[in-house]
Amino acid sequence: MNHILKLNKLTRQFKSGDKTLTVVDNVTFEIEEGISCAIVGPSGSGKTTLLGLSAGLDQSTSGDVTLNGINLNPLTEDQRAEVRNRHVGFVFQTFQLVPTLTAVENVMVPLELRGEATNKVRERAIELLTEVGLGERSHHYPTQLSGGEQQRVAVARAFINNPKILFADEPTGNLDSETGEHIENLIFDLNRKQGTTLVLVTHDLDLADKCDRVIKLKNGEVDSDVFKSSEEAVA
Repeated sequence: MNHILKLNKLTRQFKSGDKTLTVVDNVTFEIEEGISCAIVGPSGSGKTTLLGLSAGLDQSTSGDVTLNGINLNPLTEDQRAEVRNRHVGFVFQTFQLVPTLTAVENVMVPLELRGEATNKVRERAIELLTEVGLGERSHHYPTQLSGGEQQRVAVARAFINNPKILFADEPTGNLDSETGEHIENLIFDLNRKQGTTLVLVTHDLDLADKCDRVIKLKNGEVDSDVFKSSEEAVA
C-alpha cells in the first residue's frame, strides 16, 4: 500500500524565555493513501502543531515530513506553498473565507492562485457547492451565510483542487451538533468519492471513531495508534 504521508523522528520545539518547549517529540508514523485518520489527545498534546508540520504550514526543529513523495524539510516557504496548492486541501475550525468574495469565488481561490480562473473552474466550483447543498447560494457573501453554510463553502473549497490529502483541524468545533454531523458526513462522503486521504484533528471521540485509524498524542508523543477494519469504521 502506498503511503501519502511519512513522518520520521519529527520534533518541534519553541523558545519560551530561557526555556525550550518540546511540543512534538520524536514522532514517527506513516499514513496510507485513501484512509481516514484522526489525531486525538488532550489540549496541549501537540495535535494542531503536528497537523501544521504534516501539511507544510510549519517547519520541524528536526526530523522529516514526506508528503506525496516530496520531502518538505529542504523546501522554501514558497515551494511548500506550491506543494500545498497542488496536493493538499484544508478545512479549519474558523472557516477562513475571504469576506469580500462570494461563495463561488471563495471556492475558486486555490485554483485562482495557480492562474486557472477559467469558466471551467467556476463551473466546477458551482458543482461542488451544489454537492454540499449550496448551489442556490453560490453568489452570497460569507456574512450572508450561517456558520454551517460557511463551513460547507470551506469544504467545497478544500476539494476544488482534487487534493491527494485533506487536513481538517476541528472542522465541527464551532458548529451545533446537528450542523456538525452534516459537515462530518460531507467530509467523509467526498473523501470516499474522490479517494482523498483524510487526516483530522479533533476532541470529538465520536467523530474520531468514524475514522479508519486513530492516533492519540500525549505530551507531544504518540501514546497509541489504533487501526480499524473498514467494517469497524463508521462513515
